[in-house]
Amino acid sequence: MPRILGVDIPGKKRLEYALTYIFGLGLTTSREVIAKAGLDPAKKADTLTDEEITKLTAVVRADYTIEGDLRREVGQNIRRLISINSYRGSRHRRGLPCRGQRTKTNARTRKGKVRTVGAVRGKEARSAAKVAAPAKK
Repeated sequence: MPRILGVDIPGKKRLEYALTYIFGLGLTTSREVIAKAGLDPAKKADTLTDEEITKLTAVVRADYTIEGDLRREVGQNIRRLISINSYRGSRHRRGLPCRGQRTKTNARTRKGKVRTVGAVRGKEARSAAKVAAPAKK
């Protein structure tokens, strides 16, 4: 497993796909990086020499924001939206979708697991609820 900029990339994969394991590099960007470095995209990552790894590292450092810096930048952008009380910031704060998706159904990735409100489940829980709330006349 070669190590590029602090990230272990899988050695058994083709170079263009192995570089996508670096946060901030997708398939298109990894192909651009490989072309700028003058390497073969079909080459396996394990077969890279030290010189080729150095070329890749130099190209990525010069032109792209990746890993920790990119995560920090994205986090700062979200914190800025929240602090200026924008609509998108309020959606981030409440854990809801920010880009116009519907929320009546779906949106489970952002909203989390379904939490039923108001219904008491189970025989023991119902009897406890009756004792806690006296019956109305």
